[in-house]
Amino acid sequence: MNIITTIDGTSARVSPGGDIDFDTLPPLRATVDALPPHVTDLQWDLTSTAFMDVTGLNFLFASAPHDSAPGRRTTVTGLNRQPLWLLLLAAEVRPTAFDISRLIPNTPPADFRPVAP
Repeated sequence: MNIITTIDGTSARVSPGGDIDFDTLPPLRATVDALPPHVTDLQWDLTSTAFMDVTGLNFLFASAPHDSAPGRRTTVTGLNRQPLWLLLLAAEVRPTAFDISRLIPNTPPADFRPVAP
């Protein structure tokens, strides 16, 4: 797996090239663990990720993967069809455990109810 990390101030963008599954989790974890402590915003760019399994799903939803930086904000961009489907399915089945509004900006939270006119 090829992983490109770009750091700009307090933001980091991690772009893995390839599938995210149990076998590719160690280098992803190592990448997050190697981020400087001043990084408070982590963005996963999954443009080059065609497949993600449940291991990747749980990894993305961990608030601070491997306890590397409590309070770090994590977002996801560049979702391809299968990873997006997996995120949406998980949010539908377990909305409180997999609140996609945490990962995808501008997504209403699972308990969002529009005000009736």
